[in-house]
Amino acid sequence: MTDGRAARPLETDRPTPFDPPVELRRRPSLSRLAYPDGHLGWVATGYAVTRAILADPRFSTRRELLHQPVGRERAHERPTPAEPGIFPHTDPPEHTRYRRLLSAHFGPRRVAELTPAIRAYTEQALDAMADGGSSADLVTAFAVPIPALVICELLGVPPEDRHAVQAATAVMNDLDSAPERAVEAVMSITGTVRRLIARLRAGAGPASGDGLLAHAVATGDLTDEELTNLGMVLLATGHLPTSSMLSLGTFLLLTDATERARLRADAVTAERAVEELLRYLSILQFDVRRTALADVEIDGQVIAAGETVVLALPVANRDPARFADPDALDLGRSATGHLAFGHGVHQCLGQHLARAELRIALTALFGRFPDLRLAVPAAEVPTRERSAVYGVDRLPVAWNSSSAGQSDGTENR
Repeated sequence: MTDGRAARPLETDRPTPFDPPVELRRRPSLSRLAYPDGHLGWVATGYAVTRAILADPRFSTRRELLHQPVGRERAHERPTPAEPGIFPHTDPPEHTRYRRLLSAHFGPRRVAELTPAIRAYTEQALDAMADGGSSADLVTAFAVPIPALVICELLGVPPEDRHAVQAATAVMNDLDSAPERAVEAVMSITGTVRRLIARLRAGAGPASGDGLLAHAVATGDLTDEELTNLGMVLLATGHLPTSSMLSLGTFLLLTDATERARLRADAVTAERAVEELLRYLSILQFDVRRTALADVEIDGQVIAAGETVVLALPVANRDPARFADPDALDLGRSATGHLAFGHGVHQCLGQHLARAELRIALTALFGRFPDLRLAVPAAEVPTRERSAVYGVDRLPVAWNSSSAGQSDGTENR
C-alpha cells in the first residue's frame, strides 16, 4: 500500500489551455493526495478506477464529509451539512427522492420540447453579436446567456425575471467580481426563486405552468426551503458547465483549423463532435469528490473510511487504456463512455440538455460566422486553472462583418 509520506498536493498547472496537468498525468491510477487542511486522502486518475468509485455506494458526496483539495481550507473550518434541497450533496435514499422528482424534467423528451427555445436563444445571441459589429467577448455575448436563459425556461422563471437572473449568473461566474457583488447576485437569484414559489403556492404562477418548479410545487412533496434551495442550485450552477464548455470548446476549435473545417463541412456529425469535445476537455477538473463510508479495497489499495478521493476526470478521459490516441482531438471518433458527466447514481442530471445546447449552439456559431477567429493571441486568453469548473474568463473573438451570414434556423446533422 502507498506510503503516506509519498503524498503530494494536487497539481493544477496545465501545459496548455486544453491539456490536464502533466504531473497529475504521471501519477498512478490511484495515489495518495495531501489536502490543504492536513487530510491524507487520494486522487484517482485511471479510467477504470475512477468509474468504479463513481459507481460504488460505499462512497459519499455529503458535503460535511468531503475535504477540499485546492484552496485554504483548514481542519477547524470543515463544511456543514448541505441544506435541504441541495441535492448534489446528498446520498440515497434522500438523493433518490430528489432525483426522482427532477429526472423527467431533464430527460430526452423534455429536452426535445426545449429544442425550439434553445435554437431561439442561440439565434438571439448570434443576432446581437452581428448587430454589435465585428468583435465580441464570446463568454458574455454567447456562452453565458444561452444556457442561463434555457435553464430559466426549464424551471418556469417568468420572462420578465429572466434578464435579472441572467445578469446575476454572469456576475457569479465572473471571477473578477467583488465579493459583495457576488453575494448580491446570489441573493438576487434566491429572491427570484422565493417570489416564484410564493406565487405558485398562491395559485398565481407564471403562464409557463409546465416549468419544473410549478410541477414541484404541485406535488406537495417538498417544503418551501427545499424548493428554494433546489431552484437556487439549478439556476446558479446548472448552466455553468455548459457555459464553460461552449466557450472553451470554441477556443479549442479556433486553434484547430482541421477539426473546425471538418465540423463546418459536415464531415463529422455534431453528436460525435460534442462527445469528443466533452471527453477531450472534461471541465470538471477537481471538484468531483467522494469520501469512503467504509474501508474499500480498489486497485490494490485500501481507501479507509473517512478518506476523500478526488476523481480527476480530465486525466481519466485521457487514459490510453480506454481511449486510443487519447491526446488527439478527433471529432469523428466514438467517444461514448467518457466520464465528463460522471457515472453512477450521481451522473449529471442535465447531460441531455447540455448535449443539445452544445450541439445547437456550436454548429450555429460557426455556420453564422464562418471566419470566426481569436482577437488576441491564444496565450493571452485567461483560463481558470484553480476553479472547480475549468474554462476561460474571456474569449475575445472577431469576424468580418460582411461575411456574417443570416441564420436559416437549421443546425448540423
